[in-house]
Amino acid sequence: MRFIKFERMPRRERNKFVKKNQILELKIEDYAFGGKGIARIKSEEGSFVVFVPNTLPGQLVKAQISKSSKNYAEAKLIDVLESSENEVEVPFQDIPGAPYIQLPIEFQHQYKKESTLSLFERIGKVENIKNLFDEFITSPNVFHYRNKMEYGFSAIGYDRVSKRDKDEFTLGFKRRGVWWMGDNLEKDSGLFDKQMEDNLKNIRSYCIKTGLEPWHGPKKEGFFRYFVVRKSFKTDELLCNLVTTSPDLEKFNLQKFASFLKGIFGERLAGLLHTINDETGDRTIATSGSINLVYGKDKIVEELLGLNFEISMKSFFQTNPKCAEKLYNKVVEYVLEDKSKVDNTVVMDLFCGTGTIGQIVASRSDNAKIVGVDIVASAIEDAQKNAKRNKIEGLQFYAADVGKFLTNHPEYESKIKTIILDPARAGIAPKTLQKIINLNADRMVYVSCNPATQARDTELLREAGYQLKKISLVDQFPHTAHIETVVLFEKC
Repeated sequence: MRFIKFERMPRRERNKFVKKNQILELKIEDYAFGGKGIARIKSEEGSFVVFVPNTLPGQLVKAQISKSSKNYAEAKLIDVLESSENEVEVPFQDIPGAPYIQLPIEFQHQYKKESTLSLFERIGKVENIKNLFDEFITSPNVFHYRNKMEYGFSAIGYDRVSKRDKDEFTLGFKRRGVWWMGDNLEKDSGLFDKQMEDNLKNIRSYCIKTGLEPWHGPKKEGFFRYFVVRKSFKTDELLCNLVTTSPDLEKFNLQKFASFLKGIFGERLAGLLHTINDETGDRTIATSGSINLVYGKDKIVEELLGLNFEISMKSFFQTNPKCAEKLYNKVVEYVLEDKSKVDNTVVMDLFCGTGTIGQIVASRSDNAKIVGVDIVASAIEDAQKNAKRNKIEGLQFYAADVGKFLTNHPEYESKIKTIILDPARAGIAPKTLQKIINLNADRMVYVSCNPATQARDTELLREAGYQLKKISLVDQFPHTAHIETVVLFEKC
C-alpha cells in the first residue's frame, strides 16, 4: 500500500491586537471611502487599523470585530458612546439609514469628495484626478428627499433605555446589524415624508388593535410584514402597500384599513395595495408575492426634466428625484458636450432601466438613434410606455443581457459613437466590459452608484485607450456614505 504524504498548509499569520467577535471601545480618527471610520490600536507591538462602518472621526464607539487579518480588522458598529465635536442636534429620530444626519452637510461633502477621488488615484491609477474634477453636485433637498420608504413589522423590539431586545409589536426599521430586531419609528426620520412618519405610530396602534401578530423572524411566523410607501413630488400623493402573510387574512378588513389611511392623509392617499408574502427567508423582498389593489389607483406619476413617468409599486425609479434631475443633466451635458458627435449617430444606453437618460438625450439631439438595453424585462416595458407617453421618437429598447446583446446584434458594430453606462452597484463584469470596449465607441459616459467598482473599471478602460476627461460627484443620498459619479471617457 502506498501512502501519500500531505504537507500541512501554513497557518495564516494572525495579528496580535484583536480577535474575531471581540468587543472593543474605539476612538475613530479618520474616514475612508464607503463610510468606514478608521480607528487605530496602539501597543508595544505597533499600530493596528480597525475599520468601523457608519462612524465619524471624533466618535467613541462600541464595536465587535467581524473580520480580522494580519494587517487590519473590520468591526460591526454596536453603539456610538460619544459623538464627534462636529455633530449637531437635529429634530429627527435616528435611524440606520441616516448614520450621518447629525453631521453638517458641508462636512459630509468634504468626506465624500476626498475619499472618492482617492479611489481613482489608488485603484484607477489616475494620478491627476484632482485636476480632472469637474463639479460636486449637491442635493436640492437635504432633508425629506426620498420618494420611497419601506417599514418593517417585528415581534421583537429594541428598548432604547436598557439597550436590550424585548417582546414588543414594532413598526419601523431593523436595528443596525440585527435582522430580527425592530425599532419603532415614533416620529419623522428626516429622510422621507414628515406627515407619513409622524403618523406611523398611529398606523402601528391600528394594527395592534386588530389582535393579529407582527412577523417574528426567528420563529418565521406572524401576519404583518411590511408597510411600503411611494411618494410623488409632482402630485404630493402617497401610494401605500401593506404586506402580510395569507393565514388570518380573513380576520383583517382591508377596506376598513384603507378608510383609516384616508382619514389621516385625505386626498394625498393615491391608493392602497395589498401584497401576500409567505416567504420565510430572513431577507425577503417586501413586494414579492401576489399584489392586489384595495383602494384608489395602483400607480403615481413623477416628473423629471419635463418628462412624465408612471411609477408602480414595483417600478425602479430614482429615490431622490430632485437630485436625479441634476444627475441626468450632468450625464446629458457630458453626452452632448460636442453635439456634432451625437447628431445623426447611434447612442447606446446600456443598463438603461426605465430609459430616462436615453429619452432625455433623444429629446435634445437631432436624429440620433438611441438603443437602450437592460436585462429587466419589466423595466424595458416601462421604458417603452414612458417614451410613448412623452412622444419621443428615435428610441429602441431591448430586454436582454448586455453581454449577450452585444454578441447577438453585430449590426451595431462600428456604428456606435457614444455609449452611456449606468450599471448596478456590482459594476460591470470584466467580460462584458471587454465586449463594450470592442464596440470601439469614441466616447463613454459612465454613471456609477459605486465609485469603487467604477475606479476598478477605469484602469481597464485606460489600458484599452480611453482617457478619463472629467469626473463629477452627485450627492444623491445625503446623510449616508453613498455618492454617485459621472465620468466622461474619450478614445485617445
